[in-house]
Amino acid sequence: MNLRRRTLLGMAGAVAAGPLWTTAAAAADTPIVKPVPPEDFTVLGTNAELRWDSPHPVGDIVPASRFFVRNHTATPLLDARTWRLEITGDGLRGGPVTVTYDDLLRLPSETITAAIECAGNGRSFFTSQQGQTVAGTAWRLGAIGVARWRGVPLATLLHRAGLARDAVDVLPEGLDADYVAGGVNLGRVRRPLPVAKALDDVLVAYEMNGEPLPPDHGFPARLVVPGWIGIASIKWLGRIQVSRTPLDSPWDTQYYRLTGPDYSPDGVLVTRQNTKSVFELPWRATLAADREHVLRGRSWSGSGGIGRVEVSTDDGRTWRRAEFVGSGGGWQRWTLRWRPRPGEHTMRARAVDRHGVAQPDTEPYNAQGYLFGAVVRHPVVAV
Repeated sequence: MNLRRRTLLGMAGAVAAGPLWTTAAAAADTPIVKPVPPEDFTVLGTNAELRWDSPHPVGDIVPASRFFVRNHTATPLLDARTWRLEITGDGLRGGPVTVTYDDLLRLPSETITAAIECAGNGRSFFTSQQGQTVAGTAWRLGAIGVARWRGVPLATLLHRAGLARDAVDVLPEGLDADYVAGGVNLGRVRRPLPVAKALDDVLVAYEMNGEPLPPDHGFPARLVVPGWIGIASIKWLGRIQVSRTPLDSPWDTQYYRLTGPDYSPDGVLVTRQNTKSVFELPWRATLAADREHVLRGRSWSGSGGIGRVEVSTDDGRTWRRAEFVGSGGGWQRWTLRWRPRPGEHTMRARAVDRHGVAQPDTEPYNAQGYLFGAVVRHPVVAV
């Protein structure tokens, strides 16, 4: 502990025996490293959205190969042997701490099943369903995934680093390239968390579904912040500033705020996710008329779970309760049997969370299109 810069375990750390992603660096000429075939993903610039009408459906857990990708710039290819997590700031009692990959693997770990979802998931429906123009990536509802994450509780790291009693904020920062918007360099992606949340259920994850994190999903380590919008779950974690005073960044002042005519000039900070539902069938799907079909879908909520799901096959005139299937971890899958008559139909699915709050028919407008939680009208044709 008398080293020039303290290490968390009081040692330099052995070379990690893990995948050395830098060996593929020369081939990384696209923002996303893994394959994103069009039958499984819709590519949106530096991002890739999961397709619910894919011929390869996913269950309760989404494989890393099928998990959506949200990149501000491009996936960096980092080396576990040289990676370091720096914990620093005036919110520590004893000065900066360095965590190696080997340190991380040696610490007591936990495994959780949790969803990560972009705050803009469903954004396109502000325009297509409500006729409102919003800024940002035009996601449908595929910017979400549920995985089993293994790692070290952030609380463990902070306490071992000497968290001060009066610390109020932590500011995790990624190791991807600086983000430039409108000619202005905003630096590396970073967003503060209140200490209360950081000590609650946040994980510094190094495994996804039993394997080391793939590059696109944060290797060597990332945050997983259950229930909160995806930007809080910083990928390629490289630095955590701990402060006795509130911290900010462009990702909580300029972005990820609800702004617009119905909000104050400063807007409202977006933290927790809302509730959404999706049908797992093509947009304007064609089904055989006068035959029974099993409709499949899933619902999820940042408020802690789904109480029930109701489905309408007649544009909201009547509703039936869906049957739950699967484990319910991270989201709730459901089914409903339906025998359609010939013609065009509008499907709706609405979830009610465990607090009794149902998805609304419309979502209040905000200029950047965050948190679209209204019931989506899904067209189907029966022939």
